[in-house]
Amino acid sequence: MTYDELKSKVALLPYEEAIAEIDGYLKENPRSTDALTLRGMKHFGAGKRALAINDYLAALEIDPDCNAKLALQNANDILDFYNKDLFNP
Repeated sequence: MTYDELKSKVALLPYEEAIAEIDGYLKENPRSTDALTLRGMKHFGAGKRALAINDYLAALEIDPDCNAKLALQNANDILDFYNKDLFNP
């Protein structure tokens, strides 16, 4: 299975099934930064922020210029968002 086939397959799967598919792919392709980033995005979408960041960091250890760099930056931007108006009624 190629990464593009994996990405298409897990696009509409529920979280648990998608993670299982990606884990299976990563067993065969442990250095796939794209698959690690995809798994991180699935984790982030499910609210499992720490798991997502761990996957992004693992991908960046393999290749510092991969797509996980942008995904990690976006995750940090979301987590760092602060709207002072929400706290001052």
